[in-house]
Amino acid sequence: MPNVLLIGDSGRSTELRHQVGVAIMDPFRYVELDGRRVAVVWSVEGDRIAAFDPSIEIVPVETFPSDDLIREGVDLYEIEPIKTVRIASSLGLRDAVVPESFPLRHADALRADGVELTVDQRFFDDRRRAKTAREVEAIGRASRAAEAGMAAIAALLARSEPGDGGRVEDGEPLTCERLRAAAVEAFSHHGCRGDDLIAAHGSQAADGHEQGSGRLSNDDVVVCDLWPQEIETGYFADMTRTFTVGAPDPEIVAWHGQCLEALDLARTLVRPGVNGRDVNRSVCELFSGHGHPTKLSVPDGTVLRDGFCHSLGHGVGLDVHESPYLGKAGHDLVVGDVITLEPGLYRQGFGGVRVEDMLLVTEDGCETITDFPYGLDPSAAALEAAR
Repeated sequence: MPNVLLIGDSGRSTELRHQVGVAIMDPFRYVELDGRRVAVVWSVEGDRIAAFDPSIEIVPVETFPSDDLIREGVDLYEIEPIKTVRIASSLGLRDAVVPESFPLRHADALRADGVELTVDQRFFDDRRRAKTAREVEAIGRASRAAEAGMAAIAALLARSEPGDGGRVEDGEPLTCERLRAAAVEAFSHHGCRGDDLIAAHGSQAADGHEQGSGRLSNDDVVVCDLWPQEIETGYFADMTRTFTVGAPDPEIVAWHGQCLEALDLARTLVRPGVNGRDVNRSVCELFSGHGHPTKLSVPDGTVLRDGFCHSLGHGVGLDVHESPYLGKAGHDLVVGDVITLEPGLYRQGFGGVRVEDMLLVTEDGCETITDFPYGLDPSAAALEAAR
């Protein structure tokens, strides 16, 4: 195994969070060398790491003081890279693999001291792919939060009524902002956070990443994409459902049925050894058969905004989008991968439909983690989810 060097905070660096297990908000160094796993970190934070994983050796960063550098007038921004060089020298680290996000100033200082650094993002992505039982449980808890958020949205939609200028609920205009707030509150009751989510209505739903804003029309479609993160562990879930209120547009109903057909097809194809690009291709072929353009049916370089205009899915873990990927290019699936399948259909100026489940790749296929109704009718979804 290669030596490893990570520098950053484990609140934002998923590579670090995966190794130390807890969120440390100040930057620190982590090293794997000759069978040792070493965190060079403020002693207070070291206690938290050691409590989570006693196999990690804690070296207090206080034992590498910078007082001499301060007295010598070394520029503030040069002090930490110099300390990194001193720490590497103390540990005997002369070569290491690092992720793409490795800080350049530290890399320059280390290389100037003769330390060989090799950027290998695949190495770090691959070591996070096959989820442990603990990780799957954390993702499952985040999924329960996502489902609670979706149920809260469905309940608001179900209680809403036609009004002058759009939908009303409890005498107040029903807006995308209210839908998102209801989901965020539900997340909090499950130990999760996530105010960056999608509840987009009408023509906004044609943009796969539009958060959504404004009041719902009396007859409307709403695409809801939720990805809460469990606060304690840092693991995400990801799910999407589409709802209609009032009289549903027949085209939206047809698209929804085709998206569910695509989801069912993709689910039958997921198993170890299958490449994500092949699952994506099968879904593209299905949509092409229904007359929709896809990224595989148009010339290379085409700007595609309608039809099935994105990839089929991705991995989920400490990042909401991580390896493996299921698109034009993809990874061979392995046992323990947690992935999403999210077929969608869109037309600019009109609207869109998307459904999304999370799955665990197993020895003989896959298990669906997401547990929520698929119907367009929010009343039925809210009722079924409450059972």
